[in-house]
Amino acid sequence: GQQTAIKLAAERVKVAIIGRRKELVESLARQIESAGGTALPMAIDITQANEVARCIDGVIKTFGQLDILVNAAGMLQSGNIETTSLEMWDKTMNINLRSLFNLMHLAVPHLIQTKGNIVNVSSVNGQRSFPNVLAYNVSKAGVDQLTRCAALELADKGVRVNAVCPGVTI
Repeated sequence: GQQTAIKLAAERVKVAIIGRRKELVESLARQIESAGGTALPMAIDITQANEVARCIDGVIKTFGQLDILVNAAGMLQSGNIETTSLEMWDKTMNINLRSLFNLMHLAVPHLIQTKGNIVNVSSVNGQRSFPNVLAYNVSKAGVDQLTRCAALELADKGVRVNAVCPGVTI
């Protein structure tokens, strides 16, 4: 997410930086602004629907429009079918899948106006199963399917929806 924001800002895209840790989003915003870019730092919990709605409203009020939504949030916890608790499952689904749906749902009316784009950061784990990361695998498979469904539904409205599926990154 950070490198995507930096790259977009270098292309003179106004960037809203969304994350749960205020110091990190503000630091990234300062970095972008010191390089001549424009950034709006927003520290929110993406699992909280009211905070996400405030975030989208803030982006529209600040920038006047929304052209690109990059969904890069995600978390991974170890666990298999025997060791993954319901709490771990729910937390993973809320962060990795539900929050993406909510952001997309709230952003779509604005993206239709601008014929914008959605890029979801999924994972190779959504396409191929790996041991001991059950909830993560399933959540990323859900992101892949959400992306395909939204792409079909929004194509005739001029909104492109794609996913990138990287392998392990450090």
